[in-house]
Amino acid sequence: MRVVYGIDAAVPSRERSLACRYRGAVPAELEIAPVAVEEFEQLLPLIAAYQRFYEVEEIDEERNRTFFRRFLAPSEDGLLLGARRDGRFVGYACLYWHFSSTEACESVLMNDLFVTEDARGAGVGRALIEATSEVARERGVPFVEWSTAPDNKTAQRLYDATGAERTEWFSYELRV
Repeated sequence: MRVVYGIDAAVPSRERSLACRYRGAVPAELEIAPVAVEEFEQLLPLIAAYQRFYEVEEIDEERNRTFFRRFLAPSEDGLLLGARRDGRFVGYACLYWHFSSTEACESVLMNDLFVTEDARGAGVGRALIEATSEVARERGVPFVEWSTAPDNKTAQRLYDATGAERTEWFSYELRV
């Protein structure tokens, strides 16, 4: 597997030394790197598939294009990591630069993690989590956080296997 962060000139200086060397059992042909501007359009179908998985009723490609473009490096908002096999996207993680009031520090929120059906079970999700962890280490933040739906048992098995600690927090959403 080749995991690359070719982003030296594309991101703020505190992230320029990003380099991830995942040591797990994943396919040798897998490459993980920030999504480049010129390949962003190829990622949009995966974003829509992620939304369909979570039963979003009205997927709006133009809204997705506008919203997710903000995570292309350099970005003060976050980072899109793409997992590629044979030159095509097979997964992605969308990271938000986030904060913790209780620990008074910055954190990385892995808001989205998606792997295409044909690539599931091949270590792609685990590699994206490890790459996300490396991004957090390079940013100097103490932890990565994420959540998943209570019925997404497949994702929970992966997350439990990473050594991540399941928290006791409840999530709320208030529509305004």
